[in-house]
Amino acid sequence: MPAEGKQAALHRKAYRKGKQADGHRLRPPVLEGKALMQERVETLGGGIFIHISREHRFGTDAFLLASFSQAKKGEKACDLCSGCGIVGLLWQREEENRPESTYCVELQKEAVALLERSVQQSGLSERVFPIEKDLRALTGRDIPIGSFDLCACNPPYKAAGRGLLSERAEKAAARHELFCPLNDLCRMAARLLRTGGRFCLCQRPERLCDIFAAMRESGLEPKRLRMVQKRPDTAPWLVLIEGRRGGNPFLTVEPPLIIQDESGAFSAELRRIYRLFEESAEAAPSL
Repeated sequence: MPAEGKQAALHRKAYRKGKQADGHRLRPPVLEGKALMQERVETLGGGIFIHISREHRFGTDAFLLASFSQAKKGEKACDLCSGCGIVGLLWQREEENRPESTYCVELQKEAVALLERSVQQSGLSERVFPIEKDLRALTGRDIPIGSFDLCACNPPYKAAGRGLLSERAEKAAARHELFCPLNDLCRMAARLLRTGGRFCLCQRPERLCDIFAAMRESGLEPKRLRMVQKRPDTAPWLVLIEGRRGGNPFLTVEPPLIIQDESGAFSAELRRIYRLFEESAEAAPSL
């Protein structure tokens, strides 16, 4: 069996036995105290459920990133800074586009515990592997380096030292680049990807120059760009970008993604992304 297949099999066996691949016991997927009281479960459609809490939730940008990144059936995918695991779980909704394996890397153990519960309830223990670790410290013992077809990240939007820092540790880590600076993020994505692999992320438009510089410095060539606007007459509030490891210079700028239609309701494209016509309607976050 190839080394890659052995590692995936090891992770599956580890989850069945309740141990991580490095021999450490998995924590029981139970939150304690206040966080447990605030936990709730939402459905994403396709038999996929997600556990969230006040500290670890998701928003519109996660749905947009999951759609933009276009995971394909049989691929090996990785969601960096995964939080409660929303992007990795959204990739599992459609059987025809479901990755063969998805690794979700997150530093905060409460968020990882939520994802572990989601994986168990959704029956995804053979496909989705939560990893509690600082992405900058990942090694081949944690994750199969250099073999991924797709990496994605919904990172903190504010650079360290800019803006007001929340006194709550969870919010501070989610909003500021305290533990995953953009340069480190791109370097790790490039390490994880195979040649030709894709790295997709969302960010604020004002960080676009930083993204281009960090990607190219890491050997990721920006290949696809899409702006997200509330309405056609408003400035973009989010940018979606794809870089390719070892790609040739050529950037495709796609038409903007419009959030609201003329009446102020969700646009047809956003409704499709949310799958509001299906059972996942209750999981759609408000704008």
